[in-house]
Amino acid sequence: MARDSSFESLTFDNVWSRFPDDFFARVAPTARVDTQLLDVSPTGARALGLEADALGGETLTALLSGERLLPGMDPLAQKYTGHQFGTYNPALGDGRGLLLGEAITPNGPMDLHLKGAGQTPYSRFGDGRAVLRSSIREYLAGEAMAGLKIPTTLALAVAVNGEKVMRERVEPGATLLRLAQSHVRFGHFEWLYQQQRTEDLECLLRHVIDRHRPDLAQHEAPFESMFQDVVTRTAELIARWQAYGFVHAVMNTDNMSILGLTLDYGPYAFMDRFERDLTPNHTDATGRYAFDQQPGVALWNLSVLGQSLTPLIATERLREILDTYEPTLQSAYAILMRGRLGLETAQDDDGELIDSWLSLLETSRADFHRSFRALSDQDVAGGVSLTEEIPHADRDAWLDRYRERLASENRSDTERLAAMRRVNPLYVLRTHLAQQVIESAAEGDAGPLRTFRTLLASPFEARPGMEVWAEAPAASAPPVVLSCSS
Repeated sequence: MARDSSFESLTFDNVWSRFPDDFFARVAPTARVDTQLLDVSPTGARALGLEADALGGETLTALLSGERLLPGMDPLAQKYTGHQFGTYNPALGDGRGLLLGEAITPNGPMDLHLKGAGQTPYSRFGDGRAVLRSSIREYLAGEAMAGLKIPTTLALAVAVNGEKVMRERVEPGATLLRLAQSHVRFGHFEWLYQQQRTEDLECLLRHVIDRHRPDLAQHEAPFESMFQDVVTRTAELIARWQAYGFVHAVMNTDNMSILGLTLDYGPYAFMDRFERDLTPNHTDATGRYAFDQQPGVALWNLSVLGQSLTPLIATERLREILDTYEPTLQSAYAILMRGRLGLETAQDDDGELIDSWLSLLETSRADFHRSFRALSDQDVAGGVSLTEEIPHADRDAWLDRYRERLASENRSDTERLAAMRRVNPLYVLRTHLAQQVIESAAEGDAGPLRTFRTLLASPFEARPGMEVWAEAPAASAPPVVLSCSS
């Protein structure tokens, strides 16, 4: 019982439940039969200011099953809208997840959100359930992104239950307890703007400032400062996505966090072979959300958010702030990519060197992450080639240019290689490895899930005996094709 008490000692300040009634619908979680806890994330526990070992399996399982709430929780489904594939949809909201409560933690406010919690007034034709496949993918995604230092929602725990759920096929049911500093989305502001509810729009923006960016409240123009904060954080987020080969695949405005977090993991994928136009979502026939389109889509989404804030901020000022997006993105991306290539200083032609490296990877169909890691593990300046990773004639020409660029750096090769290994991951959330974990969990073995989660949380550190978790898919493997139920 001592372990349960630390989890149950969380205190809640459920601000969202005090908003106007149509901001949400109060819904009790639907109980799921035969729920079995698969894994608890130490990363998620730390976000709550707790230790994973002290959470209490029985309490957590009961919470994930929908059979029990912690004292102070007040479950509700949030209402919002958004642009889906460029088209405004007014009928959106939490359709299978519930905001159980807003915990006060040493790290600040933290939402506890149960996915797979059942139908809500916003479910439309959905069944309100979640499947094991999508739940494990989101659980691991939070670990992987946090390990790579990419702003993200997290998950505290994942569980499988005794229900069978129909998606493309019949799959085991599951639930996921997601954690986020906030679930406020661009779509929340779109909803109020479309409803011409200026007072509520202002109330929501003040809520975000007061609860999550209190330093901005002292600024001369706090609303403008808040929009600048969103633009800057979004630009830096997208820079990290691009630098680490992450494709979100469903960048609808209702999936964009006002705090610049990676939110709503569906048919996402990390690069294997480098493909600029990688589009893992099989429903995205036009490639709207392809890898190379993400920077432009994020700006489009920010423009939609800006339009929603026109009752509160002058249009010209919104445009000026939006104009900072591109230089912020480019600067952040350049810093990240120079770091991945081991370049401590900046030179004017670094952008072309980076782009030619990516072109080499694409032309040679080389693995994105293994190629960066190879640069980190070999004394390239001393003449070691990358023949195994990049079997292409243009490789040596690029390496000659790279060695010339390294000659202008001041730190030693040993220091450079160590720095590169701190930013070039060995363990990546590859789709084929995630699928192996899912299949094992479906068969009752959660061991691979725990192992992979541990490696993804510390992706840069090589672990003896774990080489299989760093393997790329076979050269003959089919392209990654996923659905929104993934």
